[in-house]
Amino acid sequence: MLSNLDYQIFHLINEQANSFSALNGLMRFFAEDAQYVFVLALLLYWFSRNTLNRKMIISAVISICIGMGISFIIGHLMYRDRPFVTHTVIQLIKHPANASFPSDHAIGAFALAVTFWLYSKRFRTIWLAAALLIGFSRIWTGVHYPSDVAAGALVGALCAVGTRYLLLHFKRPQHLVNLCLELYERVELKIWNKSTEPQSEDA
Repeated sequence: MLSNLDYQIFHLINEQANSFSALNGLMRFFAEDAQYVFVLALLLYWFSRNTLNRKMIISAVISICIGMGISFIIGHLMYRDRPFVTHTVIQLIKHPANASFPSDHAIGAFALAVTFWLYSKRFRTIWLAAALLIGFSRIWTGVHYPSDVAAGALVGALCAVGTRYLLLHFKRPQHLVNLCLELYERVELKIWNKSTEPQSEDA
């Protein structure tokens, strides 16, 4: 059941769409489109052709898949309506009236941002800030409660940490990732010969 505190925090944040309407365009971007910046980052890291970067991407994708699976289960066991279904809100973006808890956007953003952090990527603080803004913007735009975002962030972060731990400490997952990478790179080399040395691992 939605707590009064959860709704009060939601209402406080959502009302800022009226008080600071100049920020609404930015909030719409983070709520709807910032996720594609993360997708672009995945592609750039992957096609850097750096082995560590590619292992990081595999770790991130596994984290997201696990997180979305958890979200699917929670969404059916603990179904919660979106804020705009049960309350009068300032809704800045269109959204289906499906399960609100937890936030899939927060899961994806935090799974990626925490994975980048664990692999010590150069702009890891910026990625984490972007994930926070994605979560916050989903409240601002009226499509999630604060607890939806908090739960999504926790699930995403835990999936990232758990996947990283699994790939560091268990040989079978390591061997499977290495085998998949080896097979992929054999195919890749046939269509895209390396002309430069791999980038440094801290890129």
